[in-house]
Amino acid sequence: MVLEIFQFRKLIVPVLVLGLAIIFGLNLNDWNSNASFFNNMVKIDNFSVAFAGLAIFVTLLVFILSTDYYAGSENNLSDYMTILTFILVGALMMFNYSNLTMLFLGVETLSIALYVMAGSRRFDIRSNEAGFKYFLMGSFASGFLLFGIALIFGSTGSFDLAKIADYTIQNQQNISPLFYTGMFLVVFAMLFKVSAAPFHFWAPDVYEGAPALVTAYMSTLVKIAAFAAFYKLMSYTFFYTFEKVAPVLNIVAILTLAVGNLIALSQSNFKRLLAYSGISHAGYLMLVILTAKNQTAGALFYYSLAYALSTLAAFAVAIPVFKAANSEEISAFNGLAKKNPWHAAALSMAMIGLAGIPPFAGFLGKYYIFTEALQSDYFYTTLFAIITSMIGVYYYFKVIIAMYSQPANEAKMEQSFNYNLVLVVCLILSIVFGIFPSSILNIF
Repeated sequence: MVLEIFQFRKLIVPVLVLGLAIIFGLNLNDWNSNASFFNNMVKIDNFSVAFAGLAIFVTLLVFILSTDYYAGSENNLSDYMTILTFILVGALMMFNYSNLTMLFLGVETLSIALYVMAGSRRFDIRSNEAGFKYFLMGSFASGFLLFGIALIFGSTGSFDLAKIADYTIQNQQNISPLFYTGMFLVVFAMLFKVSAAPFHFWAPDVYEGAPALVTAYMSTLVKIAAFAAFYKLMSYTFFYTFEKVAPVLNIVAILTLAVGNLIALSQSNFKRLLAYSGISHAGYLMLVILTAKNQTAGALFYYSLAYALSTLAAFAVAIPVFKAANSEEISAFNGLAKKNPWHAAALSMAMIGLAGIPPFAGFLGKYYIFTEALQSDYFYTTLFAIITSMIGVYYYFKVIIAMYSQPANEAKMEQSFNYNLVLVVCLILSIVFGIFPSSILNIF
């Protein structure tokens, strides 16, 4: 913000990228540290370090994209970048919390910044609508979360995750009904944050109305943060009461898979397509939540990484296409292979990665999740997930078909070093981790 005041606008993004690169290194330095701070409200362990590293990396790539995305904008670049940084801060809290108060602070820090960014195009009615809808529905979900935390505190006398877990161990036959009520309210709030059905209604409208760069950030970092926080709750705090909520989570997983994949088939807007795609991926990740008692953090991290790489690669091509065609419909990609064969091939690889087809990391991500679910006796849920995954291939190929079989648009897409850099990095890493998955899966 100081750089903006002194008219050093061009230095804002480089300084942020350099700062994030340094923070990425400092974060890795905490590996195996197992330190806690602020009266055990924040705990650093390998789980939090790994997910924080992924979040910082995703943010770094988004900041690189933002250089060209906000080029020529008359608004203060520092405002946008500061709010995006606050979203990262909220995500880091959601990885590191060991107290329900810190979880709430993390969720709100991330969410309030997102409400602003979703509606940041002041003169675009769709952006205004996205910000307003997200604010109203998000506030309602925050109310569920806060009320649930209050009931848990009333039952256990503590916000500390370890003490709450101890309460469930020591009172297994005499747990207060208020505790179960609070647990279900917290779970419902987290289901909203991960856009799982039937709490998914906000996602398509917000994804479509928000600026494309914000949608890319929302569909990667925000989803990763929400699932990591959710997993931490279910695998640790609610470990001994998991059986009470497991049937509900199983139904939610099946419903999310059905809604995400089936409604995506009829979408003509690219961002709405990716919104329903994101809902379907939330369904696959719900299988990780269902198997959280088996400590499946490695599968969660691997899938999150694979999903983030493919999604960012898709947006690195889509954003310049939207700008050239002045449209966000799938038809904007018509004939892209004739004009920009490299970008068409790159977007095709991103779509194939999202569909979970080898050699990209998305394939093994689904494979490991399905394997864990089968070992936990969720046979029918896994079978349904496999079937819907096969259905999902169709809507990803709609984009590929448009690029290779439709007549070309007249609009010419601008070439950008920053977009191409992010694209190459994401695709290379997706292939490398798809061929050598053990380096990621075995980090915990």
